Amino acid sequence: MPLVEISLLAGRSPEQIRELIHQVHNAVQTSLDAPPESIRVLIREMPPEHWAVGDVTKAEQKEASGG
Repeated sequence: MPLVEISLLAGRSPEQIRELIHQVHNAVQTSLDAPPESIRVLIREMPPEHWAVGDVTKAEQKEASGG
């Protein structure tokens, strides 16, 4: 049972998330010849306050850049 876990910053539309799931599912099915019903795709959306790079959260980066 292939399991793909993806972590993203929150903010994408439901349509974008659905398309990501679709494309990842197809890639796993094609590359591994896995039965479609055996493939699991998990999407974790993180708020920008919970995602840091170099001890600076993405929310702080956005604030510092004026966005």
